[in-house]
Amino acid sequence: MRGKERPLTVHQLNELLLICSLVLLIAVAAVRISSRSGLPSLLLYLGIGIAIGQDGFFDVEFDNAELTQVIGYAALVVILAEGGLGTKWKEVRPALPAAVVLSTVGVAVSVGVTAAGAHYLVGLDWRQALIIGAVVSSTDAAAVFSVLRKVPLPSRITGVLEAESGFNDAPVVILVVAFSTVGPVDEWYVLIGKIALELAIGASVGLAVGWLGAYALRHVALPASGLYPIAVMAIAVSAYAAGAIAHGSGFLAVYLAAMVLGNSKLPHWPATRGFADGLGWLAQIGMFVLLGLLVTPHELLADFWPAVMVGLVLTMVARPLEVLISLLPFRIPWQEQALMSWAGLRGAVPIILATIPLVSDIEGSDRVFNIVFVLVVVYTLVQGPTLPWLAKWLNLGDDPSEAADLGIESAPLERLRGHLLSVAVPEKSRMHGVEVAELRLPHGAAVTLVVRDGTSFVPLPTTVLRRGDELLVVATDPVRDAAERRLRAVALGGKLAGWLGTGGTNHH
Repeated sequence: MRGKERPLTVHQLNELLLICSLVLLIAVAAVRISSRSGLPSLLLYLGIGIAIGQDGFFDVEFDNAELTQVIGYAALVVILAEGGLGTKWKEVRPALPAAVVLSTVGVAVSVGVTAAGAHYLVGLDWRQALIIGAVVSSTDAAAVFSVLRKVPLPSRITGVLEAESGFNDAPVVILVVAFSTVGPVDEWYVLIGKIALELAIGASVGLAVGWLGAYALRHVALPASGLYPIAVMAIAVSAYAAGAIAHGSGFLAVYLAAMVLGNSKLPHWPATRGFADGLGWLAQIGMFVLLGLLVTPHELLADFWPAVMVGLVLTMVARPLEVLISLLPFRIPWQEQALMSWAGLRGAVPIILATIPLVSDIEGSDRVFNIVFVLVVVYTLVQGPTLPWLAKWLNLGDDPSEAADLGIESAPLERLRGHLLSVAVPEKSRMHGVEVAELRLPHGAAVTLVVRDGTSFVPLPTTVLRRGDELLVVATDPVRDAAERRLRAVALGGKLAGWLGTGGTNHH
């Protein structure tokens, strides 16, 4: 105890708010720097925390690992929710089996190989080696895709990487907690049973909460559009709480619930997506700055080379072997496997998980935390800037001829029993050149307004739609889903969508 804590004065509170706002502004500027340099923004946020903390410019002392873990868990829930909301089911569905195997069998391979390297090459005892092996086996979608924004990848690769990063947090957390428990570690078959049970409970809770939440939001009109983003995030976070209370994986529950919500065509979706994206950035910034505060830079030097050795085993042996074994039944080309092997970036999650043995006061936990911290920073610096180059070298850029999907926002008109669909026609959409009458929308749906080059007009049946147009479609409640399916079908297949098998209704 440091003595009786004094309440903050108004002046101190104002100073704290000023410092927090300045840190946030610097962090937002760091996003721009990271997008130009190709470095994941986590490094810049960690740098801000280190600069504020011990050995930094402000020399702020902060050593509360328990508080860091709690805040880190809360931030991770928000980040997983944002990731789930942005995951497209049509991309993840074909990649789901591969992602599940990577997140289970692959994690086991990675933990075993990395722990063996940490034990035999660095000299850590088996408990410490297993903790490090488990901690660094969790990949981070935010870190991966922050450096791949400029290199669009085929949907199969993005689907596998996104789903893997959302799924593998759950078994890794279970393993780290098990290895960090004081006393003997459970037998391997007991651990497998615990992981399977917690994953099953978490998946069931997440899917149920997501479906119920989506049903409620689609059938209940809230009094203000700004309430929809808050409701969506509240539902996703409640899935985590429900999963954890049911002794399941809360992390898997929140990711799956958010994925169900994100693919349910909810009202005011663009606003909801933007709100979630902003919350995700805020959670990342706060989490990384706090982790930077927790570390003591001068203590990292002694563990620099051990971290490099463990990182070499992880990136050059464990991750490629994990990908090779896990994806063997799926016959994925070697180029895609090579990119997935190199794209196993470690972000904030491993550093947060490294606080678990600190809180449990496991012997050598300080060294475990330092090794993980250095490993994440060093190998993010190495892998991050080279990922876009590797994707181009392997000829894994996205197909430029692939049709782009539509952006459709829906606002319910409760008293009129209808819906107002706002449709944005992207550059690659095959809706370009289609006449309004050729949309063949179902009875009860009609294009009522077109916005083109800043000018609005009521379209005729012969009006030809163009790239960049925004359409206002009114649909009655019974045909709302059919109208949206038809619009998406035309966007992907053009005016002959019905005959080409791209789906959608053919009502005149």
